[in-house]
Amino acid sequence: MHDEQALFELLCLETYQAGLSWETILNKRAAFKAAFHNYEIDKVAAMTDEELEAILQNPAVVRNRRKIYATRNNAQAFLQIQKDFGSFDQYIWSWVDFTVVVNPVKDYRKFPAKTDLSERLSKDLKKRGFKFVGPVCIYSFLQSAGLVDDHELTCDWKAMEN
Repeated sequence: MHDEQALFELLCLETYQAGLSWETILNKRAAFKAAFHNYEIDKVAAMTDEELEAILQNPAVVRNRRKIYATRNNAQAFLQIQKDFGSFDQYIWSWVDFTVVVNPVKDYRKFPAKTDLSERLSKDLKKRGFKFVGPVCIYSFLQSAGLVDDHELTCDWKAMEN
């Protein structure tokens, strides 16, 4: 994944998911998308407290005040990374030397929920002002955005694409 807006949406969804099931978040995805201007980063970064408070009244989203406010905060931090690195894509892919990390997984149940990479990236994102970006959240983001491939050795997922 390299699209800035898609990366931002995915990062937001990962932060909402912290402590909840993916099913819950995916069922609320459309409502989140509508509430946050289709994840247009500039618009989210400029949202007012009043707009965020209105979202908190919407039962179609996860009404966690800290997560809702973190969305605006993270949009602002995202914009700063774009300014500092040219794009968030450039920043995030530099962490994996612009190459998908392929981990040979024998049994997904024994694979860790976080790695050294996600620990270091989480720390850097927090230093840059991001919220709800712990190492487990970030590892899930790296996997879902395609920077890390953790398919089991016995999984023939490439055959499933055809």
